[in-house]
Amino acid sequence: MRARDALAWSFENLAAHKLRSALTMLGMMFGVGAVIAMLSIGAGAEQEALQMIERLGLRNLVVRARTLEGSELAEARTKSMGLSMRDIDAIREAVSDVEAVAARVAIEPWIVLAAGRKTDARVLGVSEDWAAVVAVTLAEGRFLDRQDRLQHAQVCVLGAAARRDLFGVQAALGRAVKVNDVWLEVVGVLSAESEGGSSFQGVSLGSTAREIYVPVSTALRKFERDPKDSPLEEVVVRLTNQNAARRTAVVLATLLDRLHNGVADYELVVPESLLRQSQKTQHLFNLVMGCIAGISLVVGGIGIMNIMLASVLEQTREIGVRRAVGARRRDIRFQFLAAAFTISVLGGALGVLLGAGIAQTVALLAGWPTVVTWSSIALATGVSGAVGVASGLYPAQHAAALDPVEALRYE
Repeated sequence: MRARDALAWSFENLAAHKLRSALTMLGMMFGVGAVIAMLSIGAGAEQEALQMIERLGLRNLVVRARTLEGSELAEARTKSMGLSMRDIDAIREAVSDVEAVAARVAIEPWIVLAAGRKTDARVLGVSEDWAAVVAVTLAEGRFLDRQDRLQHAQVCVLGAAARRDLFGVQAALGRAVKVNDVWLEVVGVLSAESEGGSSFQGVSLGSTAREIYVPVSTALRKFERDPKDSPLEEVVVRLTNQNAARRTAVVLATLLDRLHNGVADYELVVPESLLRQSQKTQHLFNLVMGCIAGISLVVGGIGIMNIMLASVLEQTREIGVRRAVGARRRDIRFQFLAAAFTISVLGGALGVLLGAGIAQTVALLAGWPTVVTWSSIALATGVSGAVGVASGLYPAQHAAALDPVEALRYE
């Protein structure tokens, strides 16, 4: 029997039992839809993780000051002053493969205004290398430089949203911005980007759009701070070689432990390790979710097998007639396998549409990123086709094994 004839017979059989065929395809449709939806959610999460890691930088090591309170803070300050510029100088001198070291500290503003307008942007004191290590880009003007830090200059760089809040469509360069009681001159404006903050593996990644940068020395000397707080909140170490990240992290941890007299008032974040951990977790998630969704495909396959066995029973006399006029066993087998394959493929195609719809709905309602990939579509449809063939194999073999004489006598 030719493939075209077998497919034609399959569609005729489906058309003759519309409701039964539709119910049978539902199992495959929901199974494939579940696989597509689960894998798309996993792919979206993986893509977001990669974007977060890219912002952290695979060549960066991030040292963050830990939040201490009460007696723990008082005891820590008797041995360690916290993360400070002294740590930066020691890192530059003692750690190899270091390309740049940047510092950051947050200022607690109670008011940020300019030209009679206000903004709720964060104000951060940063060193001149900050733009390089975190890859911020300028729309106009310049970033902070070494002279600004050495002279404790009262200058600032505005994020795109902060600039819009304070100056609207007017020019910002050279204008004055007041942060608390300190007046700052705008020397640069960052390029526009997403205004939403984010986090990854517990590491906060605020958007630069709503940030205002001032020299770190200006932040430490001209703004009020609690003397018990760590002078710096974050130090980012950019390496010359990504492959040296884990080795350098060990050296850096040993150096900081000595500088801080064994006080655990900091934490070291290695983006490369976060990436590996994220990928491992994501692969496990995809495997578990894929297996759970695959159960639906197995259930759909059982439904196909049941329907095909019923079809064999209904068409026993027809099978006998076909055998009597010369049809071979393999023709009968191929006929029923084609029918099972047709049901599974049609159900799989509808399942792809269902899965893509679920993924889009999740993205809209829950705000989770989803990505429907061609590989997930190929995997889901391929598995559904294989399940269809496997489910139709026994009914097809049973049909081919019928004795022609007994089949003709069947009522």
